[in-house]
Amino acid sequence: MNYFLTTALVLFFYMSFWFMVSLIKKRNDIADVAWGMGFVLLAWFTFFTVEQNGLKSILVNLLVTIWGVRLAWHIHLRNKGKAEDYRYLAWRKEWGKWFYIRSYFQVYILQGFFLYLIVLPVLIINKNYSDSINVLDILGILVWLLGFTFEVVGDWQLAKFIKNQENKGKILQTGLWKYTRHPNYFGEVTLWWGVWLLALSFPYGALTIIGPLTITFLITKVSGIPMLEKNMQRNPDFIAYKNKTSIFIPMPPKK
Repeated sequence: MNYFLTTALVLFFYMSFWFMVSLIKKRNDIADVAWGMGFVLLAWFTFFTVEQNGLKSILVNLLVTIWGVRLAWHIHLRNKGKAEDYRYLAWRKEWGKWFYIRSYFQVYILQGFFLYLIVLPVLIINKNYSDSINVLDILGILVWLLGFTFEVVGDWQLAKFIKNQENKGKILQTGLWKYTRHPNYFGEVTLWWGVWLLALSFPYGALTIIGPLTITFLITKVSGIPMLEKNMQRNPDFIAYKNKTSIFIPMPPKK
């Protein structure tokens, strides 16, 4: 069977499985945990379905695994013992009798579709054998490291801030959050641009730019920053923070 079609089918069954888990758990935010691990699954599935695995395949799969497992575990710990994420709770009320059908297609299948687009650079790398590392690859690794650092440190700073009861009702404005209102989102987008740079030396690698473009669009225009900032508008301190701090790309705060 075709390499890309087989991978798509694996992803379809994976997302369908997590939809069934969400019915048992009675919470749709489990899709956020499944997100990172979906990339790990497809990376290693395609790795083991090709005849030869080069050094670059091993490298990119390790990068994806480190990112995906870390993100899934972070979200699991963040949601553990708490009510369902406010976004999914709102949809649960809004969708009414169509909740289960819309959840399956608009949360799990649609998320799977976007996941597939984003992971395309990894699929191209795994499909092609290469034991050499060039200058563009080194740049890609450095970009990935920059993005991963922003995501991990941003998440850690926010988790530490929220854990302190004295900060209840306040907005984090120190550390990386002093330079961008969403360092973790900036990091996630950046690291996928790094993965794309690793795919550029392969046939059709340039076309997989659809991957980083998709994650950039989703986070900056759809389900990431817009939804989070809409919720943050309720905080009276947000306007001042918004006026002095870059929304996405880290910049010195405005005076």
